[in-house]
Amino acid sequence: MEMMDYLDTRGRIFDIQRYSVHDGRGIRTIVFLKGCIFRCRWCCNPESQSYEIQEMKTPDGKTRIVGQDVTVREVMETVDKDRRYYYRSGGGLTLSGGESLLQPEFARDLFRAAHDRGYSTALESMACVDYSRIETVLPYLDQYLMDIKHTDGRKHKEYTGSDNALTLENAKKVASDGRTELIIRTPVIPGFNDEVREIRDIAQFAASLPGVRVMHILPYHRLGYDKYVGLGREYSMGDTLPPDQQKMTELKNTVEKCGIECIIGG
Repeated sequence: MEMMDYLDTRGRIFDIQRYSVHDGRGIRTIVFLKGCIFRCRWCCNPESQSYEIQEMKTPDGKTRIVGQDVTVREVMETVDKDRRYYYRSGGGLTLSGGESLLQPEFARDLFRAAHDRGYSTALESMACVDYSRIETVLPYLDQYLMDIKHTDGRKHKEYTGSDNALTLENAKKVASDGRTELIIRTPVIPGFNDEVREIRDIAQFAASLPGVRVMHILPYHRLGYDKYVGLGREYSMGDTLPPDQQKMTELKNTVEKCGIECIIGG
């Protein structure tokens, strides 16, 4: 029996964003995969959380279908359009979500296709999955942008719906493996993790990981608000305001005192 070409592997996405410069090295195309483990109160892509295909109202009152089933081959047709930018800038393909590792074979084969073309690969992920799923993508992964939101498991579960123990354990494993560049990313959320001691705890953890030299801190924003309205869901962050520049600079200095480079905004 003939084996299926890996380019025919199917998965479910909800968006493709071209010309990104904040989600890995160089100019990148981001493919957003459906499905997530967490239910973060501040999530800016609430349409990513459910694996199901959904309907969402746009601000102008139109109905948009969120989610489509595609093959690796079909996705790469879009990714390939910007190959000249990848080669010039060192850019390539980034997978985001949702949590891409809920579709590990699809993620693996997208990265494999990118590597076969000479594009760099990056993964934005919370790593809250069995480590075998992470191992699936490591042979084709250049950068792992791992989202670590808090070191306190109780508070993490209160705000995201899940504990963080598996994420922290997997961060140690990925760092020790050494096959990919690991960068720690932390969204700075007022009332959740914006105190100096909370960011210091994450930075100290990051600094303890072999080979980790950089941490990104990403200021909270309200850009996902209209999506909650469109999905008929309550936006649980209410009128929370983004952290100001002074706060972000203070937190950046906190990270760097732990001996790790800090970039605001990634």
